Amino acid sequence: MALSEIMKTLAVALTLAASLHPVGPLGELTDLAVQRVQVADLVAAAKFGTSQPIDDPAREKQVLDGVRTRSAELGLDPENAARFFRAQIEANKLVQRGLYARWTEHPEEVPQHRPDLGTEVRPILDRLTTDILAELKDTEQLRRPTLRCEVHATIAERSAVVLHHLDRLHEKALSEAMREVCAE
Repeated sequence: MALSEIMKTLAVALTLAASLHPVGPLGELTDLAVQRVQVADLVAAAKFGTSQPIDDPAREKQVLDGVRTRSAELGLDPENAARFFRAQIEANKLVQRGLYARWTEHPEEVPQHRPDLGTEVRPILDRLTTDILAELKDTEQLRRPTLRCEVHATIAERSAVVLHHLDRLHEKALSEAMREVCAE
């Protein structure tokens, strides 16, 4: 059995035992990334069928500039934090594109409620940004390009997939969102 299969099996077993949160020291960070990936559904519902594009470089720059400023205030490396959030943004766009394709193919699945980006969705994203930055600070010593970090990241990610019952689209997005977790 390959290491990745062993890790997946272990993550499932540990998740069933814990059954509340993704497992390990990166569990909370991973849980926040899951929440952000799930908010992409709201972003997609807000934008689908409108002239608002999925890619919004000006808004992305604004978010990343804010992350750099806030991370420096927390004593985090601003560029590392920005790289992590760039992955969050790309994961969000991956979900949006996937949902657009699904809804175009199956219009009956389009959400009936179109949330307002400014008043309903961005406050959630802003709260998640604050929480993720705090968790990046709390896990700073672990999040290095080491096997230890990779193992903890794999366990947290796989347990989150099971715990949150993520479909393939959201599982792929979570993988994208967490790709920079052990980077320097």
